[in-house]
Amino acid sequence: MKFLLTTFTALMLFFNIDASAIANKKEKILIFSLTKSYRHKSIADGILAIKKLALANNFDVDTSESVAAFTKENLQQYQTLVFLNPTGSNVFSDEQKQALKTYINNGGGLLGIHAATDFCFEWEWYGKLIGAFFTNHPKVQQAKLISVKPKDKLMKGMPQSWLHTDEWYNFKSFNKDVTVLVKVDETSYQGGKMDNEHPIVWYHKFDGGRVFYTGLGHTAAAYSDPLFLKQLLAGLKWTMRK
Repeated sequence: MKFLLTTFTALMLFFNIDASAIANKKEKILIFSLTKSYRHKSIADGILAIKKLALANNFDVDTSESVAAFTKENLQQYQTLVFLNPTGSNVFSDEQKQALKTYINNGGGLLGIHAATDFCFEWEWYGKLIGAFFTNHPKVQQAKLISVKPKDKLMKGMPQSWLHTDEWYNFKSFNKDVTVLVKVDETSYQGGKMDNEHPIVWYHKFDGGRVFYTGLGHTAAAYSDPLFLKQLLAGLKWTMRK
């Protein structure tokens, strides 16, 4: 055993490898926030909030608004991709779509925030991955949120119900295989069109990867809301397999 340890140490020195750097290498996520149609003013607030969560939880963050980031080689360095309010259709080339698919197939994570469902409408696989597509929304207003699975590990520390102000998306093409964590009570606001069965936070394992989505996150104020940030961190850790 002593010989093996000595040999390993010699190899580390020969190749100039810093063992402490390997041990302390942080996990990393990529925040992607490209907008080809509507741009949320809260994107900057979201990036800042996620960077604060990363600092407090010992992982690193890269940010990008370029589809050039979507190559198989580049994506493999990230534990999770955060789609922070991206918008637009026909954004990715076929090669870039395949890179994202390969990343998920290889166990990658994706956390979608709000407009991540207002994105890539032409891509059926993405719709199933993210869980639904946005169809319309009423004005920003307060609504009541209800925990559907209060005992789920991703709901730890969350109340049974609470009030939150946001832009409440109505959805189409909803993937019923996802696990819904939170729904919005359509009797508590104006403009809900899902027969009061209105999922707003969900997660699932899909095609080898892990996906968490929250429909909250339109407003800048959301990114200083302790409950929203608590659940965002829970989703991040789960998609990162922490």
